[in-house]
Amino acid sequence: MTEIVLINPNTSAATTQMMTSIVRASLPASLTLLPKTARHGVPMIVNSRELKDSAAGVVELAIECSATAQGFLVAAFGDPGVKELRAIVNVPVLGLCEAGMQAAAAGGRRFAIATVTPDLVDDFAAKAAELGLSDRYLGTRLTSGDPRGLASDPHVLQQALEQAVRQCFELDRADAVIIGGGPLGQAAEALTARFARPVIAPLRAAAERMAALAAGRGA
Repeated sequence: MTEIVLINPNTSAATTQMMTSIVRASLPASLTLLPKTARHGVPMIVNSRELKDSAAGVVELAIECSATAQGFLVAAFGDPGVKELRAIVNVPVLGLCEAGMQAAAAGGRRFAIATVTPDLVDDFAAKAAELGLSDRYLGTRLTSGDPRGLASDPHVLQQALEQAVRQCFELDRADAVIIGGGPLGQAAEALTARFARPVIAPLRAAAERMAALAAGRGA
């Protein structure tokens, strides 16, 4: 069986468990999933410094699993360590931001992001530029309040993100909206069913992309 390693760059084991459940549901039975949680860092990455600092831990965990891993899924929306991993392994490496943006932009769609982390907005714009999607990226709509506080209350989090998604569709005229964050995974899954237009849950998008790569259906 093919082993996919899910690496949570956040230090929260509970978040790893939640994200693993979502990814597992989108993978075929032929792919096993090995979850790993960062040993150092913060429970939830909310700014560029924390994002950058988490990359080394991602690479460290990946190297430990490299003998058996046949794919790595970096489960944070800023894709920390993805570039570094791709330079040293010969198996697929996917990040949530890249997978989410590629899914959102499919068919030429214009997309926006709804999230809780204002201090990562510039990183999202940089990722869109890196992927050649700046012309389709309409920007990011933010919830109000402390990101970590919101994430600790699933009901309030979902309500806040739903409002941000609605703004992306109604004010920005987005064709698709990405929920920007691995720890927002449960809210993202719930919101996919609440709008007529596509709401992209990046954990699911990354899992589906990994499944396609493992089956030889993508580059």
